[in-house]
Amino acid sequence: MARLAQTHGLTDVQQEILSTVRDFVDKEIIPVATELEHRDEYPQEIVDGLKELGVFGLMIPEEYGGLGESLLTYALCVEEIARGWMSVSGIINTHFIVAYMLKQHGTQEQKDTFLPRMAAGEVRGAFSMSEPALGSDVSAITSKAVKDGDEYVLNGQKMWLTNGGTSTLVAVLVRSDEGHPEGSAPHKSMTTFLVEKEPGFGEVRPGLTIPGKIDKMGYKGVDTTELIMDGLRIPANRVLGGVTGRGFYQMMDGVEVGRVNVAARGCGVAQRAFELGISYAQQRHTFGKPIAQHQAIQFKLAEMATKVEAAHAMMVNAARKKDSGERNDLEAGMAKYLASEYCKEVVEDAFRIHGGYGFSKEYEIERLYREAPMLLIGEGTAEIQKMIIGRRLLEEYRFQG
Repeated sequence: MARLAQTHGLTDVQQEILSTVRDFVDKEIIPVATELEHRDEYPQEIVDGLKELGVFGLMIPEEYGGLGESLLTYALCVEEIARGWMSVSGIINTHFIVAYMLKQHGTQEQKDTFLPRMAAGEVRGAFSMSEPALGSDVSAITSKAVKDGDEYVLNGQKMWLTNGGTSTLVAVLVRSDEGHPEGSAPHKSMTTFLVEKEPGFGEVRPGLTIPGKIDKMGYKGVDTTELIMDGLRIPANRVLGGVTGRGFYQMMDGVEVGRVNVAARGCGVAQRAFELGISYAQQRHTFGKPIAQHQAIQFKLAEMATKVEAAHAMMVNAARKKDSGERNDLEAGMAKYLASEYCKEVVEDAFRIHGGYGFSKEYEIERLYREAPMLLIGEGTAEIQKMIIGRRLLEEYRFQG
């Protein structure tokens, strides 16, 4: 077992789950990840293997067929999976956020309908907040739902759906003005709808189109898409929680948990970059000795290892705080911000250690170098995290003058 990024106080069950996932990553993901990534190929065999391990139901309660594990266990599994290939952790994370939102906010009928099939990996989740023109400004969404008898009619365009093509259930945030007069706070007129669809691209149900995959710099393999609603009819019993106007709070709760998972991804990618860097430094010789014996390289390795350790500790702290039932938006924001920034820096140092070979597609570090930037913008940019952190600090340390 590696010395870095250890988590103390885990139960025997948690250790066994992590050991199983790490073994799967080493045997089934790392050997094929770079080849699949270069082909931008969906990792179906890997996903099937994770289904068998029960990873899709890791945090879904046992009564619905899941493992009923904590956010900490889940985040540590995400860290291991991202260490193998970050795209795979994205496939699981969006599924998990929808399952978490259902567990926390869904009606009993919604939980009974979806959670058992989500735990088995039969129903696969995606969630959709962003739109082409708004980025992180969620309060500015323009997609609308209008009530028509026992149904709602949804219109609008959504952007950046991870799992947009392969998913069969999408949690979509739109504006629904009923009961919220003109001029009321924007976030009070938002509703989350549970939209069932066929997997694939094109018109996947009447009124709902998934145009195709967005071609990306990195984070390949996983499908990232748009979603276009044009007269999409959704029954009233598919409003998450059964009541309109609560969508913003439901989505923010899901994203708060998602931020812990993005932090975990940053930790996993940084760990892998460190492993690659320290291994290469001991094999590559210059001036008659391994480059690991040059002080310049040892300084880099020392900085990289310290960043891996610090990011892991903050991520674990944020997960444990959420598990204890406490508010964790400050800790989740800090963990996501630090882990993504440190991940980028550790990956770049490993890339530098590889010299010219880091630029070659033959070496794994080239893939990591293109993957790390996604973490700087996913689940809220670094700048958004700093805004959240700053506001929370001012609440906690209010000047008493």
